[in-house]
Amino acid sequence: MGIAGGVGSRLARLLTAAGDRVDGLYRRHEQGESLKADGINATYGDLAELDASAFADLLNDTDVLVFAAGAGGKGGTRAVSAIDGAGLTTAIEAAHLSGVRRLVLVSVFPEAWRGLEVSDTFEHYIDVKKKADATLAATDLDWIILRPAALTDDTGSGRISLAPALVHTQIARDDVAATLAELVHAPQIRREILELAQGPDTIRDAVSRQTLS
Repeated sequence: MGIAGGVGSRLARLLTAAGDRVDGLYRRHEQGESLKADGINATYGDLAELDASAFADLLNDTDVLVFAAGAGGKGGTRAVSAIDGAGLTTAIEAAHLSGVRRLVLVSVFPEAWRGLEVSDTFEHYIDVKKKADATLAATDLDWIILRPAALTDDTGSGRISLAPALVHTQIARDDVAATLAELVHAPQIRREILELAQGPDTIRDAVSRQTLS
């Protein structure tokens, strides 16, 4: 989910290039055209309008469901609740219905952007994301909750810090996507909450270290 977003589209390109079968929802036709131009398979649809059964029908033969969808600050509190909150609940129900065991959620640092000027909907966003984390963590799925630091559009460095608790700094979307791609291919990492920020380790080394913990 979120295949047309800043992190999701980057992840889709990486997984497609690696030979994985990729699919996801896009809401605007120009998004679909852009994804198609990059050789990425995607499906037209709106997460906020799907029920769990309809969602499950889209998950045939899916090994890993990555939930990178988000309102992105658009549409106010209603959109945040519908996509970041209820959207994840629908995804969880769909995973159960379709037999998908692995669900990777792109979340947010709980203390993200504290001390900076933020929108009126920011605290609502943080509250919804925290409740979404708790909802997923309470399931029997093989989940991973990834909490990136403040996102930038800088070119990724390929070097990160990945741990259960980090100091909030920032991280390039390129590096978030690359970390997700590694996690998708690391099924032994399960039922873990991991925070992600810029750091000294290569992405492969940082993810491999989690397989040993």
